[in-house]
Order: sequence, then structure tokens, then C-alpha cells
Amino acid sequence: MELNRRTVIAGAAAAGIAASALGTGTAQAASPGGGGKPVKELFGTLADGTKVYRWSLANGGTRLKVLSYGGIVQSLELPDRHGKYANVSLGYDNLAAYVAGTTFFGATIGRYGNRIAKGQFTLDGKAYQLSVNDGVNSLHGGAKGFNTKVWDIEPFTKGSDVGLHLHYTSVDGEMGYPGTLKTKVTFTLTKHGDWRIDYEATTDKPTVVNLTNHTYFNLAGEGNGGIYDHELSIAASRYTPTDSGLIPTGELAKIAGTPFDFRKAKPIGRDIRAGHPQQVTAKGFDHNWVLDKGVTAKPEHIATLRDPASGRTLKISTDQPGLQFYSGNFLDGTLIGTSGRTYRQGDGLALETQHFPDSPNEPSWPTTVLRPGQTYRTTTIHSFGA
Repeated sequence: MELNRRTVIAGAAAAGIAASALGTGTAQAASPGGGGKPVKELFGTLADGTKVYRWSLANGGTRLKVLSYGGIVQSLELPDRHGKYANVSLGYDNLAAYVAGTTFFGATIGRYGNRIAKGQFTLDGKAYQLSVNDGVNSLHGGAKGFNTKVWDIEPFTKGSDVGLHLHYTSVDGEMGYPGTLKTKVTFTLTKHGDWRIDYEATTDKPTVVNLTNHTYFNLAGEGNGGIYDHELSIAASRYTPTDSGLIPTGELAKIAGTPFDFRKAKPIGRDIRAGHPQQVTAKGFDHNWVLDKGVTAKPEHIATLRDPASGRTLKISTDQPGLQFYSGNFLDGTLIGTSGRTYRQGDGLALETQHFPDSPNEPSWPTTVLRPGQTYRTTTIHSFGA
């Protein structure tokens, strides 16, 4: 029997009360209704003396911890079908690991999510050269993208919602991008336990922008084995094949009859070693799915992830036209996670809502151009259950 979320949260709350009475180490359960005020604590200090803080939120049975460094989701705790909590996001327990890391665990990504070929694009007849940090290509905004910046954070409560406003201003020319980009990212936990991300940006010069979040999920709990038994569905009939540098070729290929067909839920591991040339190149899945719905005015449900063992589910809704599914192919056992366990290939996956990679160089694709007087807005909602 699959329990509904209200039953699971009520059970978790009861377990938290019992644990508190017994003085055990079980984490205190979040309120099933309205959340409390966000809590701020020092997480670490950068080499230049800048202090980095961690903000903790809890609402509707979901617990979220966010760092001012990189706008990083450091922890996302959810109950399983029995009300037992686990952190389902990969990450580190210290600031130094995030500063040294190259995996983008939990990071807010900008100015441009995913890859731009050779770090080059032309806008209004002018050529731009970006920071190159992935072979000859630019990845996730360059060597010092938004994932390396310290964000200003304002907590808020609004009705039954709690959340954080994250602000960062990227100056004209940073990582090669034109225009001063004023960015606001809002993380909200709703009374139902949904995690909503609202992105906003304005510019004083024409530029390109493609913001996303790079949380790695493992619904069994981080450090608790792989994700190949997770069941995934994606509402997409096409994807963008890539070259050897994982840059889209420009083709919008049909997924029917290929390992990339997730229109019906299936275990991620079922076809991950099928030997398709695109899988050989990416060492698994690391591609952009072309969502059937396209760009929409409001977020629509486009993907569902489920861990049969724990019963935890994640449903993603977005207004974006693409979803990058990355199956953790380059985790190699050298990184030690929050739990003190190492992360190996396939121990987590990312589901990044986005415009397509290299869109600035594909004029027929949905545009990522932002001009003065316009406001970039996009929303992604993560809904959880058990």
C-alpha cells in the first residue's frame, strides 16, 4: 500500500516527538503545516575572510539547507514511506570541499546552464569569448560561475510559505558575458512540502542567460548506494544528440526505440549499458530531453522519479523547454559525501530544467537572449511524496 504524504508526515512528526522524549539522535520532524522562521548559522570562511552561512528551512515535511556560497543546496531531507528521514541530495559537510569541487553539487548555475561550444557565441553581430572550463567548451557559466559566488540572502515567510531570496549581481564582462546581470533566485518551501525555485534576471546590455539548479538526487539517501533502481519518466519524444565534447549536434532526434525513451517509467539501470553510441560518448546519460510541452506560461509536470525501496517520489514541473538528465557518470569514488561515504558512478543523478545547451549558437531553438527592459523569469517546482 502506498501511503499518502499527509499520513507519512504525521507519522514522522510522531516519531520526532518520541525521539525527542527519549533523547535519541533522530532529527526533529518538520511541522506538517506552516513552517518556522528560517535559521542562519555560520558554515565556514573563505580564504579572503568572507563568511559563508547556511540557512535551514522546514515546511510541510520537507527540510532544506542552503549555503550562501554558490546558492548551494547542501541538504534536502525527506521522509520515506515509514516516516524515516534521509538527506536525498549529494554534497559535502565542509566549505573547503565545495570550493575545491568540480561536480556542482546542489549549486545555483549561471549565467548559462550547461555547455556553450568553444565558449563562443555571436549576438547582434558581435562575437563573445567566454571562460572555457570543460575542455574547449564553457560549462555552467565558466571557471568562476554563479556556483562560486557568495550570494546575499534574505529569509522570508509569506502566509504558510517559508523561503529565501538569493541575490547576486554579475558585472559586465564577468566570465566573458556582456551586460551587468542582476539576478534573484527564490527558494520556497510550501505548506505541502513542495520546493519551488523562481529565477529572475535583468540586464543593461543584450546578453544570454539560462539559470538552473544542479542538485544531485538519490531518493534512497545520499551515500546509500546507486540510483539505477530508481524509476524515471520524462515527457519527451525527442532529445539532442551530442558530439564527443557533449555539445548538441543540432539534431532533435526521436527517442522511440532507443535507450533514451523514458516516456513510460522504467528503471534507470535497465538500458544504461545498452551500448548506444550516445551512451558510450557520455558514459551513460548526460543529455537534454526536448520536452513535448515546449516553453509554457506556467510550470507543467514533465518528469517523475521514484525509489521503489523507500517509496520516495519526486515530481518536477517547469515552464522550460528542456531537461538535462545526468546519471552521475563521472563520480569516481574519490569524493566523500555528507554521510562520510564515497560517491561512485551512478550514486546520484541531476535533473536540470533549462533551455537547450548551446542555444546561443542554434538560432532555430528557443532563445536565451535577454535585452534591457526585459525580465528573465522561469519557475521549477519539486513535489515530493512517499
